Amino acid sequence: MQEEIIVNHIVNWLIDYSNKSRTNGFIVGISGGIDSALTSKLCALTGKPTHVIELPLRQKKEELLRSENHIQALKNEYENVTSSRIDLTELFEQFAKTMPSNVSENLLAMANSRSRLRMTTLYAIAQNENKLVAGTGNKIEDFGVGFFTKYGDGGVDISPIADLTKTQVRELSKFLNINAEILHAAPTDGLWDEERNDENQLGASYEELEWAMENYLKKDLPSLSERQKEVINIYKKFNTQNQHKMIPIPVCILPKMD
Repeated sequence: MQEEIIVNHIVNWLIDYSNKSRTNGFIVGISGGIDSALTSKLCALTGKPTHVIELPLRQKKEELLRSENHIQALKNEYENVTSSRIDLTELFEQFAKTMPSNVSENLLAMANSRSRLRMTTLYAIAQNENKLVAGTGNKIEDFGVGFFTKYGDGGVDISPIADLTKTQVRELSKFLNINAEILHAAPTDGLWDEERNDENQLGASYEELEWAMENYLKKDLPSLSERQKEVINIYKKFNTQNQHKMIPIPVCILPKMD
């Protein structure tokens, strides 16, 4: 079975990386979404200490409930899983008050600051426990449209599912019996106070973006529908404007001097 082969490969990769880095397991931030649910399950399957952490920050009740149910299911199944809940709402609100008004009123800047505050929290705990921060980004997010926060959810030590498309994430999650409420929840980054899911923000579904990622550079594509042309353009736009997230940090190399 392909799913079993992929799961075993990722789990063995995690074990090997942890052993070689002489770390003591994994830290995973739990959002109530399918990517963090799958990542935490794979980390738990290693048998190594896995600390899953809820980081509510003005979080919606349904997201919190999905997180709690998933964490409880993990702890019931795996003795190596521990959990914490650290509410960052008050800290974030204080942070927002210290910012100049032109910053605190910039919705995108403050949304990304939420993600970076969570990253800072995960790393503080990871360093204290000598654990690796496991990323939860998938292939489309990390290498297609750059749908993540630089030095936020993109700030991780390892990326166990970054070579999986969203479709593969769903297939593996179903194979590993992730809670149905998570399997069927609309994907969201959870960084906005109002209702926004990933498809609203991107303008295309993950299935459409997977198709675009596979096909947009092909020269011999058959005639495309109007929607396919639109999706190709959406993909190109995000892929181009978010290249700074997906490539190494530019380094100014000095010329050779006599």
